[in-house]
Amino acid sequence: MTLDPVIQQILDRLHALPGPPLSEVTPQAFRRRQIAMPMKPIPVREVQNLTVELPVRTLPVRVYIPNSLGPAPHPALVFFHGGGWVTGSIATHDPVCRVVAEVARCLVFSVEYRLAPEHKFPAAVQDAYDVSRWVAEHAERFGVDADRIAVGGDSAGGNLAAVTAILAKERGESHIAYQWLIYPSTGYHPDSPPPSLKENGEGYLLTEEMMIWFRRHYLNSLDELTNPYVSPILYPDLRGLPPAYIATAQFDPLRDVGRAYAEALRAAEVSVAYDNFEGLIHGFAHFHGVSPGATAALEKCAQVLGDALCAR
Repeated sequence: MTLDPVIQQILDRLHALPGPPLSEVTPQAFRRRQIAMPMKPIPVREVQNLTVELPVRTLPVRVYIPNSLGPAPHPALVFFHGGGWVTGSIATHDPVCRVVAEVARCLVFSVEYRLAPEHKFPAAVQDAYDVSRWVAEHAERFGVDADRIAVGGDSAGGNLAAVTAILAKERGESHIAYQWLIYPSTGYHPDSPPPSLKENGEGYLLTEEMMIWFRRHYLNSLDELTNPYVSPILYPDLRGLPPAYIATAQFDPLRDVGRAYAEALRAAEVSVAYDNFEGLIHGFAHFHGVSPGATAALEKCAQVLGDALCAR
Protein backbone atom coordinates (compact mmCIF):
# COMPACT_ATOMS: atom_id res chain seq x y z
CA MET A 1 0.00 0.00 0.00
CA THR A 2 1.26 3.53 -0.74
CA LEU A 3 1.81 6.17 1.90
CA ASP A 4 -1.29 7.98 3.13
CA PRO A 5 -1.65 10.99 0.78
CA VAL A 6 -2.41 13.49 3.57
CA ILE A 7 0.67 12.44 5.51
CA GLN A 8 2.72 12.51 2.29
CA GLN A 9 1.75 16.16 1.75
CA ILE A 10 2.76 17.06 5.30
CA LEU A 11 6.07 15.23 4.97
CA ASP A 12 6.79 17.03 1.69
CA ARG A 13 6.36 20.37 3.43
CA LEU A 14 8.55 19.31 6.37
CA HIS A 15 11.33 18.08 4.08
CA ALA A 16 11.36 21.46 2.34
CA LEU A 17 12.13 23.32 5.58
CA PRO A 18 15.76 24.42 6.00
CA GLY A 19 17.73 23.34 9.01
CA PRO A 20 21.20 22.37 10.24
CA PRO A 21 22.39 18.74 10.19
CA LEU A 22 21.06 16.77 13.14
CA SER A 23 24.62 16.15 14.31
CA GLU A 24 24.91 19.87 15.01
CA VAL A 25 21.61 20.16 16.91
CA THR A 26 21.58 20.04 20.72
CA PRO A 27 18.71 18.38 22.59
CA GLN A 28 17.65 21.78 23.90
CA ALA A 29 17.54 23.23 20.38
CA PHE A 30 15.72 20.14 19.10
CA ARG A 31 12.99 20.68 21.70
CA ARG A 32 12.62 24.35 20.78
CA ARG A 33 12.26 23.61 17.08
CA GLN A 34 9.97 20.64 17.58
CA ILE A 35 7.29 20.81 14.91
CA ALA A 36 3.73 21.22 16.10
CA MET A 37 1.54 18.45 14.73
CA PRO A 38 -1.76 19.44 13.10
CA MET A 39 -3.94 17.48 15.52
CA LYS A 40 -6.63 19.53 17.34
CA PRO A 41 -7.62 18.80 20.96
CA ILE A 42 -11.08 17.37 21.54
CA PRO A 43 -13.08 18.28 24.67
CA VAL A 44 -13.12 15.97 27.68
CA ARG A 45 -15.09 16.26 30.90
CA GLU A 46 -12.16 17.44 33.01
CA VAL A 47 -8.38 17.83 32.98
CA GLN A 48 -6.45 17.87 36.25
CA ASN A 49 -2.81 18.94 36.56
CA LEU A 50 -1.09 17.26 39.51
CA THR A 51 2.36 17.02 40.98
CA VAL A 52 3.42 13.60 42.21
CA GLU A 53 5.87 13.58 45.09
CA LEU A 54 8.44 10.82 44.69
CA PRO A 55 11.75 10.23 46.48
CA VAL A 56 14.12 13.17 45.66
CA ARG A 57 11.93 14.40 42.80
CA THR A 58 8.53 15.79 41.89
CA LEU A 59 6.87 14.94 38.57
CA PRO A 60 3.93 16.62 36.82
CA VAL A 61 1.07 14.32 35.87
CA ARG A 62 -1.99 15.35 33.84
CA VAL A 63 -5.22 13.42 34.38
CA TYR A 64 -7.89 13.22 31.67
CA ILE A 65 -11.45 12.41 32.72
CA PRO A 66 -13.59 11.64 29.66
CA ASN A 67 -17.19 12.53 28.99
CA SER A 68 -17.76 8.87 28.14
CA LEU A 69 -16.75 7.62 31.59
CA GLY A 70 -19.06 5.05 33.18
CA PRO A 71 -19.75 4.53 36.88
CA ALA A 72 -16.87 4.13 39.35
CA PRO A 73 -14.58 2.35 39.87
CA HIS A 74 -13.00 3.29 36.55
CA PRO A 75 -10.33 1.71 34.37
CA ALA A 76 -7.20 3.79 33.89
CA LEU A 77 -4.17 4.14 31.64
CA VAL A 78 -0.82 5.42 32.90
CA PHE A 79 0.57 7.00 29.73
CA PHE A 80 4.20 7.75 28.82
CA HIS A 81 4.77 10.07 25.87
CA GLY A 82 7.13 9.42 22.99
CA GLY A 83 10.04 11.55 21.88
CA GLY A 84 13.12 9.36 22.02
CA TRP A 85 13.48 9.88 25.81
CA VAL A 86 14.94 13.29 24.87
CA THR A 87 11.96 15.37 23.79
CA GLY A 88 8.16 15.29 24.05
CA SER A 89 6.01 16.26 27.00
CA ILE A 90 2.56 16.25 28.50
CA ALA A 91 1.79 19.18 26.22
CA THR A 92 2.90 17.53 22.96
CA HIS A 93 0.71 14.50 23.64
CA ASP A 94 -2.29 16.32 25.11
CA PRO A 95 -4.47 15.84 21.98
CA VAL A 96 -3.59 12.14 21.80
CA CYS A 97 -4.46 11.53 25.44
CA ARG A 98 -7.83 13.23 25.00
CA VAL A 99 -8.78 10.89 22.17
CA VAL A 100 -7.60 7.82 24.07
CA ALA A 101 -9.53 8.81 27.20
CA GLU A 102 -12.78 9.36 25.27
CA VAL A 103 -12.61 6.32 23.00
CA ALA A 104 -11.27 3.91 25.63
CA ARG A 105 -13.68 5.27 28.27
CA CYS A 106 -10.97 5.40 30.91
CA LEU A 107 -8.98 7.89 32.97
CA VAL A 108 -5.61 8.70 31.46
CA PHE A 109 -2.67 9.72 33.66
CA SER A 110 -0.06 11.36 31.40
CA VAL A 111 3.40 11.42 32.98
CA GLU A 112 6.07 14.12 32.59
CA TYR A 113 9.04 11.85 33.19
CA ARG A 114 12.60 13.19 33.28
CA LEU A 115 14.29 13.63 29.89
CA ALA A 116 17.81 12.88 28.71
CA PRO A 117 20.54 13.98 28.44
CA GLU A 118 19.93 15.96 31.63
CA HIS A 119 18.68 12.69 33.16
CA LYS A 120 20.11 9.67 31.39
CA PHE A 121 18.99 6.03 31.60
CA PRO A 122 17.56 4.72 33.89
CA ALA A 123 15.92 7.95 35.15
CA ALA A 124 12.93 7.73 32.80
CA VAL A 125 12.45 4.05 33.65
CA GLN A 126 12.45 4.83 37.36
CA ASP A 127 9.92 7.62 36.85
CA ALA A 128 7.59 5.46 34.76
CA TYR A 129 7.60 2.61 37.23
CA ASP A 130 7.23 4.83 40.30
CA VAL A 131 4.29 6.77 38.88
CA SER A 132 2.54 3.53 37.90
CA ARG A 133 2.89 2.44 41.54
CA TRP A 134 1.68 5.84 42.75
CA VAL A 135 -1.48 5.63 40.64
CA ALA A 136 -2.22 2.15 41.98
CA GLU A 137 -1.65 3.28 45.56
CA HIS A 138 -3.95 6.30 45.08
CA ALA A 139 -6.59 4.50 43.01
CA GLU A 140 -9.39 5.15 45.49
CA ARG A 141 -8.70 8.91 45.43
CA PHE A 142 -9.48 9.00 41.69
CA GLY A 143 -12.24 6.41 41.67
CA VAL A 144 -9.95 4.02 39.79
CA ASP A 145 -10.30 0.27 39.86
CA ALA A 146 -6.90 -0.93 41.07
CA ASP A 147 -7.41 -4.19 39.13
CA ARG A 148 -7.90 -2.36 35.80
CA ILE A 149 -4.80 -0.18 35.42
CA ALA A 150 -2.90 -0.34 32.14
CA VAL A 151 0.48 1.12 31.28
CA GLY A 152 1.07 2.41 27.78
CA GLY A 153 2.65 4.91 25.49
CA ASP A 154 3.91 5.61 22.02
CA SER A 155 7.44 5.04 20.73
CA ALA A 156 9.87 5.67 23.64
CA GLY A 157 6.80 5.79 25.88
CA GLY A 158 5.88 2.30 24.69
CA ASN A 159 9.38 1.24 25.67
CA LEU A 160 8.88 2.66 29.18
CA ALA A 161 5.52 0.93 29.50
CA ALA A 162 6.98 -2.44 28.49
CA VAL A 163 9.88 -2.06 30.92
CA THR A 164 7.53 -0.95 33.70
CA ALA A 165 5.53 -4.16 33.24
CA ILE A 166 8.76 -6.18 33.44
CA LEU A 167 9.84 -4.42 36.65
CA ALA A 168 6.45 -5.04 38.24
CA LYS A 169 6.72 -8.73 37.35
CA GLU A 170 10.23 -8.94 38.78
CA ARG A 171 9.06 -7.43 42.06
CA GLY A 172 6.07 -9.73 42.34
CA GLU A 173 3.55 -6.91 41.96
CA SER A 174 0.21 -7.18 40.20
CA HIS A 175 -0.89 -3.55 39.82
CA ILE A 176 -0.54 -3.59 36.02
CA ALA A 177 -3.37 -5.33 34.19
CA TYR A 178 -2.49 -4.52 30.57
CA GLN A 179 0.23 -3.17 28.26
CA TRP A 180 -0.75 -0.74 25.48
CA LEU A 181 2.25 -0.28 23.19
CA ILE A 182 1.90 2.02 20.17
CA TYR A 183 4.77 1.75 17.64
CA PRO A 184 7.02 0.91 20.61
CA SER A 185 10.79 1.06 20.70
CA THR A 186 11.25 -2.37 22.25
CA GLY A 187 14.78 -2.91 20.98
CA TYR A 188 16.79 -5.47 19.05
CA HIS A 189 20.21 -7.01 19.33
CA PRO A 190 22.79 -4.66 17.76
CA ASP A 191 24.12 -7.55 15.66
CA SER A 192 20.66 -8.19 14.14
CA PRO A 193 19.01 -4.93 13.05
CA PRO A 194 15.47 -5.42 11.70
CA PRO A 195 14.86 -4.99 7.95
CA SER A 196 12.40 -2.11 8.50
CA LEU A 197 15.20 -0.04 10.01
CA LYS A 198 16.82 0.31 6.58
CA GLU A 199 13.64 -0.02 4.54
CA ASN A 200 11.97 2.93 6.31
CA GLY A 201 15.02 4.62 7.78
CA GLU A 202 14.76 7.83 5.77
CA GLY A 203 11.92 10.03 4.58
CA TYR A 204 9.15 8.98 6.98
CA LEU A 205 9.49 11.50 9.87
CA LEU A 206 11.42 9.18 12.21
CA THR A 207 14.78 8.35 10.63
CA GLU A 208 17.59 5.94 11.43
CA GLU A 209 19.87 8.93 12.01
CA MET A 210 17.39 10.37 14.51
CA MET A 211 17.18 7.09 16.42
CA ILE A 212 20.97 6.96 16.73
CA TRP A 213 20.92 10.57 17.96
CA PHE A 214 18.26 9.78 20.57
CA ARG A 215 20.14 6.74 21.86
CA ARG A 216 23.39 8.71 22.11
CA HIS A 217 21.69 11.21 24.42
CA TYR A 218 19.62 8.70 26.41
CA LEU A 219 22.25 6.07 27.15
CA ASN A 220 25.38 6.36 29.27
CA SER A 221 27.17 4.15 26.74
CA LEU A 222 26.18 2.10 23.70
CA ASP A 223 26.88 -1.03 25.75
CA GLU A 224 23.49 -0.39 27.35
CA LEU A 225 21.75 -1.27 24.09
CA THR A 226 21.73 -4.88 25.28
CA ASN A 227 20.36 -3.98 28.72
CA PRO A 228 16.83 -5.48 28.85
CA TYR A 229 15.55 -2.30 30.55
CA VAL A 230 16.59 -0.48 27.35
CA SER A 231 15.66 -3.29 24.94
CA PRO A 232 12.91 -5.33 26.63
CA ILE A 233 12.87 -7.86 23.79
CA LEU A 234 16.21 -9.04 25.20
CA TYR A 235 14.69 -9.76 28.61
CA PRO A 236 15.39 -13.45 29.27
CA ASP A 237 11.95 -14.51 30.53
CA LEU A 238 8.83 -12.69 29.32
CA ARG A 239 6.46 -15.26 30.81
CA GLY A 240 3.88 -13.96 33.26
CA LEU A 241 3.68 -10.44 31.85
CA PRO A 242 0.26 -8.74 31.51
CA PRO A 243 -1.70 -9.11 28.26
CA ALA A 244 -0.64 -6.63 25.60
CA TYR A 245 -1.74 -4.72 22.54
CA ILE A 246 0.95 -3.68 20.06
CA ALA A 247 0.40 -1.42 17.06
CA THR A 248 2.92 -0.71 14.30
CA ALA A 249 2.86 1.17 10.99
CA GLN A 250 3.87 0.07 7.49
CA PHE A 251 6.36 2.90 6.88
CA ASP A 252 7.90 2.97 10.37
CA PRO A 253 11.56 2.00 10.88
CA LEU A 254 10.38 0.44 14.17
CA ARG A 255 7.72 -1.70 12.47
CA ASP A 256 9.64 -4.97 12.72
CA VAL A 257 10.76 -4.16 16.27
CA GLY A 258 7.17 -3.98 17.49
CA ARG A 259 6.16 -7.08 15.55
CA ALA A 260 9.10 -9.03 16.97
CA TYR A 261 8.10 -8.06 20.51
CA ALA A 262 4.56 -9.24 19.86
CA GLU A 263 5.95 -12.56 18.62
CA ALA A 264 8.27 -12.86 21.62
CA LEU A 265 5.40 -12.25 24.04
CA ARG A 266 3.27 -14.86 22.29
CA ALA A 267 6.14 -17.35 22.46
CA ALA A 268 6.21 -16.68 26.21
CA GLU A 269 2.46 -17.49 26.36
CA VAL A 270 1.44 -13.88 26.97
CA SER A 271 -1.88 -12.92 25.36
CA VAL A 272 -1.17 -10.37 22.59
CA ALA A 273 -3.28 -8.49 20.06
CA TYR A 274 -1.30 -6.97 17.19
CA ASP A 275 -2.12 -4.56 14.37
CA ASN A 276 0.10 -3.21 11.61
CA PHE A 277 -1.54 -0.16 10.02
CA GLU A 278 -0.93 0.04 6.29
CA GLY A 279 -0.06 3.37 4.68
CA LEU A 280 0.94 5.04 7.96
CA ILE A 281 4.16 6.20 9.57
CA HIS A 282 5.72 6.40 13.02
CA GLY A 283 3.82 9.02 14.98
CA PHE A 284 0.51 8.45 13.22
CA ALA A 285 -1.39 9.15 16.45
CA HIS A 286 -0.59 12.85 16.01
CA PHE A 287 -2.44 12.96 12.69
CA HIS A 288 -5.83 12.15 14.21
CA GLY A 289 -8.48 14.37 12.68
CA VAL A 290 -6.18 15.25 9.77
CA SER A 291 -5.63 11.93 8.02
CA PRO A 292 -8.65 9.58 7.85
CA GLY A 293 -6.31 6.60 8.02
CA ALA A 294 -4.53 7.89 11.10
CA THR A 295 -7.84 8.84 12.71
CA ALA A 296 -9.19 5.32 12.27
CA ALA A 297 -5.92 3.79 13.49
CA LEU A 298 -5.69 5.75 16.75
CA GLU A 299 -9.35 5.16 17.49
CA LYS A 300 -8.91 1.42 16.83
CA CYS A 301 -5.95 1.35 19.23
CA ALA A 302 -7.97 3.17 21.90
CA GLN A 303 -10.99 0.93 21.35
CA VAL A 304 -8.87 -2.18 21.89
CA LEU A 305 -7.61 -0.68 25.16
CA GLY A 306 -11.10 0.16 26.33
CA ASP A 307 -12.47 -3.26 25.44
CA ALA A 308 -9.60 -5.00 27.22
CA LEU A 309 -10.01 -3.00 30.43
CA CYS A 310 -13.81 -3.23 30.43
CA ALA A 311 -13.65 -7.00 29.94
CA ARG A 312 -11.67 -7.55 33.14
